[in-house]
Amino acid sequence: MKTFFLVEIRAGGPSSVPHSPVKFCGSFVGIRTMDNQPLSDSPPLSPYELLVQALSLIPVHHYVFALLLVWFVFLYNFLEFHLFEDLILGRFSGRVNLTYNPDSPVYNGVVARCRILLGRYATTPWLSSPHIQTCFLNFFGRPPVFNYRRQIFRTSDGGTIALDWLTSSDVVDDAPRKHNEIRKDDTTPIAVVVPGLSSDSSAAYLKHLAYSVAKAGWNVVVSNHRGLGGVSVTSDIFYNAGWTEDIRVIVDYLHHEYPMAPLFTIGTSVGANILVKYLGEEGEKTPVAGAVAICSPWDLLISDRFICRGLVQKLYGRALTIGLQGYAQLHEPQISRLANWEGIKKSRSIRDFDHHATIHIGNFETVDTFYRRSSSAQYVRNVSVPLLCISALDDPLCTKEAIPWDECRANKNVVLATTKHGGHLAFFQGFTAPSLWWVHATNEFLGVLSCSRYMHLPKKAKGTEVASPREPSINQGPYLNVAEDGMVAAVTYDQDAETLQLETKHSSEPKPEDVPFLHTKCSASRRFKEVSRWRSRRSTWLLGYIAVVASFPMLGFVLNYVFRKKRRSVPKLLR
Repeated sequence: MKTFFLVEIRAGGPSSVPHSPVKFCGSFVGIRTMDNQPLSDSPPLSPYELLVQALSLIPVHHYVFALLLVWFVFLYNFLEFHLFEDLILGRFSGRVNLTYNPDSPVYNGVVARCRILLGRYATTPWLSSPHIQTCFLNFFGRPPVFNYRRQIFRTSDGGTIALDWLTSSDVVDDAPRKHNEIRKDDTTPIAVVVPGLSSDSSAAYLKHLAYSVAKAGWNVVVSNHRGLGGVSVTSDIFYNAGWTEDIRVIVDYLHHEYPMAPLFTIGTSVGANILVKYLGEEGEKTPVAGAVAICSPWDLLISDRFICRGLVQKLYGRALTIGLQGYAQLHEPQISRLANWEGIKKSRSIRDFDHHATIHIGNFETVDTFYRRSSSAQYVRNVSVPLLCISALDDPLCTKEAIPWDECRANKNVVLATTKHGGHLAFFQGFTAPSLWWVHATNEFLGVLSCSRYMHLPKKAKGTEVASPREPSINQGPYLNVAEDGMVAAVTYDQDAETLQLETKHSSEPKPEDVPFLHTKCSASRRFKEVSRWRSRRSTWLLGYIAVVASFPMLGFVLNYVFRKKRRSVPKLLR
């Protein structure tokens, strides 16, 4: 019996090349018998086996490259990198967003003159991730090298607070490296710094801030929290995110000790929450002339929900919890007596720590009660001093959901500056990340504020003002001041405040009795420039009118002298 075979060929036919074996142009499928059975006795391969065989033909280095690419894309999104976005958008991104009241004198008179706040923030390219920035700040930071001068302050309840000073003379290049005492009558501004959670004056970001402010000619004092900065807890009172009594006592002490020096306050992270809460509680009574809040959590309840939401946030929460446990371990004898020590050691989150420690020491009913009462967002409306708030929208610890946008916009004393990137207290700038952007922005804002008329003065108690004798009219002006640029302005001299005030002011500016102009260490040229900015069209026309009227007698005398000579020459010609 003969067997016939069927050769199955698809998409093609025999080639027509002469003197050559028969070739088929197509895809060879196989050889089958007439009853459609394969010639080979082996079973056919499954599609998955064919796929594995095909994948085995791909070189190994292609798989390595694909794996690295997938891993890179995953990390780029997981760590929230924005390098490509910065390279593509370039100058079209990074602008600082300012939120303020349209009638805010702080914005119109201070922030409008700050070049940094009106510009852009560009992240260091190799730190273009909020998580990388935050970790780099904590583990490296590149802080300047200097030494503080330690002062121990005792509170009325028996507590101990370490005040670390850095004066302007300590950072001058040609000055001897010694800590000079501040005189009672010193008029150099003092910046009081409130650190963040479980941070002290040795933190990298605080050293950046202290050195920059001191380099600008100010005196800086870091008010460490109780039990931090290398001091022991000497009372049953501990600090927390809403404890404002320590900053209140320190500010009052410094104001009494150095009455001639204007006081400014700077709060960072949890310290910013404490500072804003204190300013809202004090209102007009605080002796603080101006303040800056950096990366404040604002609403602790929302921040607690945020930090327990995602995997990355939980890692941050765990790291902060370990820091709080280390703080508790330093003061175990006191804390174990006041709180649940076993629960503190087993805490896995900040909320667990607050449940076992903070609410017992601070006498709060629940953790949520503690968070609600300690949040500074509800105190923003009562802030009566010029306040600059800086936050990053990609902050991995303090979420943008807690920022009180409407409260900041409603208060004329508050200006909120937000950047798209920056991390938590990082804001590195420059290719080599030599400095922090928010430190320069803070330094510029306080410098402009200290030389302006918008610094806050505490309200005096009723009945304490002494009436001064009325000055004679000859001492009340008006006077003419000539600035360096040749601008002439009419001003009055007030001997009580030792200030220069314009007689005619723009309708959008505050009245002198509402915002007094303080005497500072600014030079005379800067004061004249301040006066020249207050000129108005009405005062300019008024001065022009006075000049024309005053020049008429001299003009008539000159014309009379000229024409009298001509009249004398006419009779001679007639003769």
